[in-house]
Amino acid sequence: QVQLVESGGGLVQAGGSLRLSCVASGRTFSSYAMGWFRQSPGKEREFVSLISKSGRSTYYVDAVKGRFTISRDNAKNTVWLQMNSLKPEDTAIYYCAADVEGSEEYEYWGQGTQVTVSS
Repeated sequence: QVQLVESGGGLVQAGGSLRLSCVASGRTFSSYAMGWFRQSPGKEREFVSLISKSGRSTYYVDAVKGRFTISRDNAKNTVWLQMNSLKPEDTAIYYCAADVEGSEEYEYWGQGTQVTVSS
């Protein structure tokens, strides 16, 4: 079992920044990759970014490349998503997720944190 708790969402103007945090508990954090996803009203949940269990490898969806940065600290059981140059289309509920089995199935999910970007 893995428990995930996100924080850091809020309301920001276009061009602004937010830093999302996700704290994990329950299993050895350094043993699994982590991902961030988002879901906007009326849209399907979409992948945003992932980071390997060591933190050495990262991947981003094209829409956020160059603006978002994912990072992790295995000693703090925490993964972050630094979001810069935010756009109204980034408005969504953001979820962190744990890929415990290494199959990219993301078995565990947080409750989500709302990010709203005003124009």
